[in-house]
Amino acid sequence: MNQDYSSRYILLGTFFTVLAALILGQHVSLLLDPQRGEILEEVRASHLGSVWTIHPPRGLIFDRKGQLLAGNEMVYEVGVDYRAIDDANDAHTIALTSNVYFGLDYYKVKVTVENPPHPQQVYLPLAKGIEKEKVDHLQNFLEITDADSRVERTEKARLAAHLRGLILQPYMKRVYPEPLLASNVLGFVGYNQQALPLGYFGVEARYNEMLAGTPVKLWVPNDPRMVQDFPPIPEGASLILTIDRELQAAVEKILEENIHKTKSETGVIIVLDPKTGEVWAMASYPRLDISRYWDYEALSEKGQFVFNRAISAMYEPGSVFKVLTMASAFDKGVVTEDTTYLDKGAIEVGGLVIYNWDRAGHGKQTMQGCMQLSLNVCLAWVATQLGAADFYTYLQAFGIGHTTGIDLDGERAGILKLPEDQLWSESEIGTNSFGQGVSATPIQMAAAISALANDGKIMRPHIVRGIIKDGEQFMITPSVSSIPISAKTAHTLTEMLARSLEAEASEALVDGYRVAGKTGTGEIAIPGAGYISGETNASFAGWGPVDDPRFVVYIWLEKPKTSIWGSEVAAPIFPKVVEQITLIMNIPPDRYRKATR
Repeated sequence: MNQDYSSRYILLGTFFTVLAALILGQHVSLLLDPQRGEILEEVRASHLGSVWTIHPPRGLIFDRKGQLLAGNEMVYEVGVDYRAIDDANDAHTIALTSNVYFGLDYYKVKVTVENPPHPQQVYLPLAKGIEKEKVDHLQNFLEITDADSRVERTEKARLAAHLRGLILQPYMKRVYPEPLLASNVLGFVGYNQQALPLGYFGVEARYNEMLAGTPVKLWVPNDPRMVQDFPPIPEGASLILTIDRELQAAVEKILEENIHKTKSETGVIIVLDPKTGEVWAMASYPRLDISRYWDYEALSEKGQFVFNRAISAMYEPGSVFKVLTMASAFDKGVVTEDTTYLDKGAIEVGGLVIYNWDRAGHGKQTMQGCMQLSLNVCLAWVATQLGAADFYTYLQAFGIGHTTGIDLDGERAGILKLPEDQLWSESEIGTNSFGQGVSATPIQMAAAISALANDGKIMRPHIVRGIIKDGEQFMITPSVSSIPISAKTAHTLTEMLARSLEAEASEALVDGYRVAGKTGTGEIAIPGAGYISGETNASFAGWGPVDDPRFVVYIWLEKPKTSIWGSEVAAPIFPKVVEQITLIMNIPPDRYRKATR
């Protein structure tokens, strides 16, 4: 008997000795292997609390004068915590409360609460974007006050018990005070597949990481007595745009009025400062109400909606392109103001016969006459004098065929075929000279033509003027994108185009300001089917004041019905826009400005 007990004691002793050795070995292993130690710490911590990812408030967006264009407001996500549903009346109370206070469908909520999607489902959102006022209304109703009777207190306590499974989670929602204003520039904030906010289009997409800030991970204990105040979380950077809110609103109104007046399908107006590249206004029609950003998908499926036509819509600009052709030839020295051309109404280039817009010949013309009468034949001849190599070198220097680099999401590069391309033919130099067979975006054309208003230099167009981060403001330094022509060429072409407008008594003339400009009427191409008869792209590019240009305006109307000519539908818009520019941006008339020099 004693021997049996001794054997058992020895066996037990051996077991505990081995167990102690294993525990000691595991402890040593954890000390020597930090990774395993971290895993154990994570397991321990998971029982005491959980790690939360806190997203900082998104940065704000202001116009150049400090007016708010995009901000945030506190809203709530309403959801159900299935762990707290333990009474048959809970589903009814939650559904009824959600219907009365939040406008949710009673039966849908009740069925959702009673039937979780999965047996292990812990939480399920019911609705997002519930206004704070509605949540406050409910919380005020449930709050027990000294004025409540005993019956009222009992009833509120009963309701609160049945509503334990109703979770009201606050979060910051992106809001736009004027959801149509500059919507094409701003873009919008939607949600990705992980239900996290994400910028789409415009500056919201281009500067998404900067605006969103850096998420912070925090460990939050399950025991409320251990909860401490969250440390301050830096919010995302805020942006100051080059856009002027008042000018943007005025230009959008002018564009929309003239879209309806001319019965055009779409349109764009861009206003930029040629000396800095700052975009003061960028209107695109039609535009999206970004407070209803979810409508974009349905609109885009129709195949006609482009979020920002100013940077994403490519088209053949037509005769407004002649400015670039003539500037290139002047800069190279193949033509001068004294050069004349005998216009017979037709010219053959690379086997293709090119005609003037009116199919007529206009006799002997100077280069100013060629521009004033917008003669396709003359410009095709000018391009041949320049030669293919130099012609396309200049066009690329003007930015045709590649993006401008504007800080907006979604810019397209246009299409410019070069002599080394397989599909290029010699006739292209003739048609490209007057803006056919080449496609560009409005911002490309505005930037290219701005060289004539800025001593031959193209400043990179940009939308963000400054960035506010961690309490400090950083201003964006304007940068030169390209110098395609000399200052002398820019001044010569500007004067030539100012005289042209004055000689023809153009509807683009502006009282009190001497301006330069060129109209454009381009046929609309259908890939593989030639050009549409009777439908055009009507454009006008203008700048001024001539002696010291402060603004460039680019106007494009697609498929106007009242007239196909840019001189009749696009040019008359220019003085309306300039009137707003000079008033809002404080540019005095020529006589007053020159008198104060």
